[in-house]
Amino acid sequence: MGIKSRGDKKLFVLDTNVLMHDPTAIFRFAEHDIFLPMVVLEELDRAKKGTSEVARNSRQVSRFLDELMKSASKRDIDAGLPLPTTAKQLESGATDADCGHLFFQTQLQPKELPHTLPGNTPDNNILGTALALADMAPHRHVTLVSKDINLRIKAAVIGIHTEDYHNDQVLDDVNLLYSGESELPADFWDTHSKDIDSWKEEGHTYYRVKGPDTAKWYINQCLYMEGEQPFEAIVRQLDGSDAVIELVNDYRSTKHAVWGISARNREQNFALNLLMDPNIDFVSLLGTAGTGKTLLALAAGLAQVLDQNRFREIIMTRVTVPVGEDIGFLPGTEEEKMTPWMGALMDNLEVLTQTEGGEWGRAATDDLLRSRIRIHSLNFMRGRTFLNKYIILDEAQNLTPKQMKTLITRAGPGTKIVCLGNVAQIDTPYLTETTSGLTYVVDRFKDWPHGGHITLLRGERSRLADYASEVL
Repeated sequence: MGIKSRGDKKLFVLDTNVLMHDPTAIFRFAEHDIFLPMVVLEELDRAKKGTSEVARNSRQVSRFLDELMKSASKRDIDAGLPLPTTAKQLESGATDADCGHLFFQTQLQPKELPHTLPGNTPDNNILGTALALADMAPHRHVTLVSKDINLRIKAAVIGIHTEDYHNDQVLDDVNLLYSGESELPADFWDTHSKDIDSWKEEGHTYYRVKGPDTAKWYINQCLYMEGEQPFEAIVRQLDGSDAVIELVNDYRSTKHAVWGISARNREQNFALNLLMDPNIDFVSLLGTAGTGKTLLALAAGLAQVLDQNRFREIIMTRVTVPVGEDIGFLPGTEEEKMTPWMGALMDNLEVLTQTEGGEWGRAATDDLLRSRIRIHSLNFMRGRTFLNKYIILDEAQNLTPKQMKTLITRAGPGTKIVCLGNVAQIDTPYLTETTSGLTYVVDRFKDWPHGGHITLLRGERSRLADYASEVL
């Protein structure tokens, strides 16, 4: 058995960046076959050294390939190595012929490319191999899979069918992402008040409602109704068509301000309710620049660390991906190295420390806050466990799903994690709005009783910033 004798199964040629992005990609093509050009193995070998995510992924791919090739002879490799099938396929009695096979470039020579693509670059080598495969097995559907847009353009120009790698995509469209809030219809109380039950408990008002709309709700989803008597609540329990909702605290008034910060709109009020709730361990806030994500998270953290003693300290961290040119290696401790990346923290602390008492009072407040706020780099998070900490992860849209899992699994007892980000501003290569780790956790945590999410919509920075975001 070989490439030619595999019937009408599709044949996917994988680019190196697909494997570097997702080491499990070789197992993600169901019953179809995979072909790895030799230049891909060479690029994986060159990228394996170091402690970066790409280096780790490259080493993991090598381990997977080594596992597949154990006790395989040269004849087995030429015939294609059977890939482990999914649990469903195994349960249905799938045989080696039904599952996908992995082929390596053993004897196939890359076809000569048009003179418009000169040079022996790795990309051109992959293109030549894909062309030669299409010639060798004309009855098979050969597809080049790459996350490199330029390679996909070149492939399309010379007639090779090409696709992006979509298996790690959380959603088809980022507009389908869970927003964390839902507007109640105008006739909500008419259709849901038949068996309504209300009570007060520890200063909070609860309603038990039944009706058709409750089936669409998620736990800790924010509900609102506009009108003469605005209504704002959070879903606390769901049981079929039976739901318990709780009226939210109103943080808009200065009397209920959190560390001197009042909510300026409905979404900010919902955000403060989630951030201040001791029963919610994970909060994600999405929003464009100026919507107040960092300020609200810091204010809620300071109130719970210094006023309520709920947490020992605030840990602030973010991915160190520069927008422009990198500034290179910096001297000093971990906190000193992270300082240039923490401009957002310093800007917001200025707003939160506008105390009376002149210079001396401000200096004393700054010292107190800095003793309770730690700045850590994500690079040193592996193996750590955080106990009773309030962790703020800024710019979370630049994390991959795997990095996000690594970070969130650091949380020990009594720790709360707040993820902030804007999926429209991703700086990490090969990461998109639908594959970002932030999109991933928002989608995966929406059913968890101890997780909350809200998308902030209105910018509250200044009239200049609001106008600039609209017209520029």
